[in-house]
This record gives sequence, C-alpha cells and structure tokens, in this order.
Amino acid sequence: MRIAVVLPRGCTFCPDKTNSMETVVRTLSAHSRLNRLVTLIADAGGPTPAGVQMVTVPAGLGRKARNAAVVDVLKKLSPDIVEYHQQLKAASELARQLPDAIHVLYRHTRIKPSRNLIERFRYGRRLSRFDRLVFVSRAAGEEFAMDYPRLAGRVSSVCNPIESDAWRASPEQRENLILFSGRAMKDKGLDLFCTALADTLDRHPDWRGALMLGDWEKHQDWAAPQVQMLERFGDRVEIHKSASLDAVRAMTQRAAIAVTPSRVREALGLAALEAHAAGAALISSGRGGLREASGEYALYVDVEEAGSLASAMMRLVENPDERLALARGGQAYVERVHSPAARAAELDALREALVDKAFVTPKPTLRRRPLFGPAASLTRLQG
Repeated sequence: MRIAVVLPRGCTFCPDKTNSMETVVRTLSAHSRLNRLVTLIADAGGPTPAGVQMVTVPAGLGRKARNAAVVDVLKKLSPDIVEYHQQLKAASELARQLPDAIHVLYRHTRIKPSRNLIERFRYGRRLSRFDRLVFVSRAAGEEFAMDYPRLAGRVSSVCNPIESDAWRASPEQRENLILFSGRAMKDKGLDLFCTALADTLDRHPDWRGALMLGDWEKHQDWAAPQVQMLERFGDRVEIHKSASLDAVRAMTQRAAIAVTPSRVREALGLAALEAHAAGAALISSGRGGLREASGEYALYVDVEEAGSLASAMMRLVENPDERLALARGGQAYVERVHSPAARAAELDALREALVDKAFVTPKPTLRRRPLFGPAASLTRLQG
C-alpha cells in the first residue's frame, strides 16, 4: 500500500510560518505505523519534517499549474490512497485525473452548506469524487451529513492529535495572564475577547493579557480597531501579530487562563487542545467540535455578547482553586484522549479498511489492485 498526502498551496513546513494543518499532518505521519508507506507532497521552501518522506513542488504556482505539478508527482508515486488536505476544488480536480486511486478529502474546517441549488450541484459533484470524507470532529462530520445526506455514508472523523510532551508546563506555576490565540477574525471572537479583557483588567490590576494573532496581514483592516481598545493598558497587554508556533507555545505555557470565544461552529479547535496540553485553564464557547476538544474540562460560556465572557474571566481570576482544577483536568484529558498514537491508529485503521474494500469491490475503472492486497496481508508482511 502506498499513501500520498497532498497539502494545499502555500504549505511549506517552514518553522516560522507553520499552521495548524501542517502540525496535524506532521504529527499524524510521525506516529503512524504505516509511516514508511506515506509520502507528503508540499510546496518547496521549508525543511522536510523529521521522520517522514516528502516530495515538493515549486512554491508560488497558481492552482492549475500546481495541480499539474502534483499530478506529475502522483503518477510517479502511483499511490493506492491519495489524501487531500482541505482544499476541495483543487483536490476534486486532481481526483478526476487519477481514477485508479482511492481518494480521501481530509477537512480541517467545516464544509459550509450551499446557499443555492447551483452551489449544491457544484459542491455535490466535487465531493462525490472522493471515496471518503474525513473530518476532525464528529460534530463537523454530523453537520456535513445533514447538509449532504447522499454522502453521509462516506463520512469519517479523526480528531486532531496534540503532542503533549512539547506543550506541557506546570498548571501550578502560571502567570496572572489571560490569553487569546487564534486568527484575527470576527468568527474567532477577537472583538468579544478584547472587550471582555478590558473589563477584567480594569477590575483586576494585577492581571495582564496577551494576544497571539494569526493571519494578521489578511485581517488587519477589521482587527486593528478591536485591538486598539487595549492600547490604554500599555505593557499590561502583549500583542503579537502572525507569531511563530514556538512563540505561541511559550506564551500558552505562561498563561493561567486561555480563551477560545469562537462564534462559529469550530471543526475542532487546535488552540483549545494546545491550551489544555500547556496547562492553562480554558474558557470556551463550546461551539461545534470544541466540546470534543475539551470534554468537561472547560468553562463554557455563551458568546453572543462580551458580558458573559467577562464574567467567566473574572470567575476564574477570583477562584484559583477552580482555575487550577480545570487546568489539571484538561491537561490529563488531552494526554489521554487526544494522544498522537491514538489518533494515528484511527487514521491507519481507516486507510486499511479503504484498501480492503477496494480489493474486494474495485472501482469499475480500476486497472490494478493495491500493492499488497488486503491490509491484513500488509500487517503480516510488516511483521
């Protein structure tokens, strides 16, 4: 069995420009027992992640040119399974050109419902080219199945993993710091956070705030006025724009409280996993897959307005025992439930099931069967 994992345009694995999608792909690949059978395809420009095989295509290509370059790579690799991460249109175009392979679309965000019949037809046609549709939470998969019931039987979920060892810090030794880490968007609740933080800092002068804002250049026209309301606090509020993963990790390990006030139904919420793993107490909107990320170890609040968020912040600021219990419980929860080994095993099992199914009932156009036959035979060969 040969597996190709195609990342979207712009993914290079550069340490100073890494994104959550690259982190998930790298982590799952490193912990997969099928690792030696997996080849990542990404844009040139960054180092090859440790412990994985990778082939690059030139960076900066348009969609059609990049697709042509990726097709050339795929034809040379001749994979049994192609996993496309995130980008539906480009992935659908690629899948159409490789009829013999098993095609999997791996979505890190929700697929929004179509707005009209034309969109429904277009999206349905693109989505139908995939043998399996993988979502990063049950909530995201169930939502998709309701919107596209004809494709419900192709839905699977593999929750995002978190490398807890890389994030772990003591829940007991924290700074009086309240953290927002996420893209600088209204959907992420940045404006609500800024308003609630200002209220909390006014009432608790021994506390501070920190904002790690992703995609700042893309969203700064909207985000700048939101952040501006915090300027009056001077150095009591740290603002970092388009920060590196290492900087985000270091800040999360310092903060006593982290906040994910998303207005939208998150597919899962990697920022929530990172906060738990680092030992911060989490305040969450709980929307979409966020409850799967945190279980019972977050303080869930309604985020229709900033007042409820400010109340939650002040509740944890004023109740250190509750804050510490949430932090300890959340850290243990993600180490147990969202470990890379557990999530990689789920993905490996899905891959093997797809290969077994294709071996028994091949596609009408299939001209060859998987290299090793059923996955059970592969397991025996691996010893």
